[in-house]
Amino acid sequence: MASGKPVVILGVFVADTAYRAARQPRMGETILGTSFTLGPGGKGSNQAVAAGRLGADITFLTRLGLDPFADMARQTWKQAGVKSAVIDTPESYTGAAYIFVEEASGNNAIIVSPGAAMLISPADIEAHAGLIGSAGVFVTQLEQPVEAALRALEIARGAGVTTILNPAPAASLPERIYTLCDYITPNETEAEELTGIKVSTIGDARRAADSLLGKGVGAVIITLGEKGALLHDASRSDHVPVVNAGPVVETTGAGDAFNGGLAAALAKGVEPLQAVRFACAVAGISVTRPGTAPSMPSLQEVEALLAD
Repeated sequence: MASGKPVVILGVFVADTAYRAARQPRMGETILGTSFTLGPGGKGSNQAVAAGRLGADITFLTRLGLDPFADMARQTWKQAGVKSAVIDTPESYTGAAYIFVEEASGNNAIIVSPGAAMLISPADIEAHAGLIGSAGVFVTQLEQPVEAALRALEIARGAGVTTILNPAPAASLPERIYTLCDYITPNETEAEELTGIKVSTIGDARRAADSLLGKGVGAVIITLGEKGALLHDASRSDHVPVVNAGPVVETTGAGDAFNGGLAAALAKGVEPLQAVRFACAVAGISVTRPGTAPSMPSLQEVEALLAD
């Protein structure tokens, strides 16, 4: 499978700092933790890594500070074959996330400080209009300011690029953003946030998808965790079951694996239903491994799983 048309992803990188302990400390208290890990994160960056490892011709557009976390970002992308269009931002810092994991339950509490990525502006997008317009597929999420995402979708749509909005984290959106989306890829929670329809069943997902089509979206792909995904547009509604690759170790980053896989497949000209199945396989492998970016599979692994 050749790399296909270029993929451009706009988003943020954050360094994930994850601490495990029996409980959270109280104000003024210091407690001993049981483990610590430092790794690459940020939805857009994870999606770019997923697409890069699948052999896509991928460029990631973001802002970074000039600091060690920026070095980690560049190293992560280099290893995954991701080209970067980075706006250096010395007046700020590269984003970071504090992740507390409760030892007994695995539940987490998170503080994200996006840093330089919060300064991504419509003017930055204008400066990279040529890059965005030259893509086959353009993807963005909602971790950077929504005005920047909106402008990028406008430029991509104007140039005839296939557009994907991953509306994560859940947020209320300006109505005009929907008509710029060839695909919108919410999970159950995000679909409820956007439509007011609680998504517990495939039928609920279809109703939520209809609501999003009514707002002007081209096609809706709702990711349903262990139930797989629903591809729903004006002419079809197909439920794609989960692709099981083994015991689930960690689901963090599964949505990013899915979106990166979807973009890579669509850029290669894969028909949408098959692209969703491919994306389900990418996510299916990613959840059998710890971490986000480090858990993203290679193209060979995904093709072997689908051949089974």
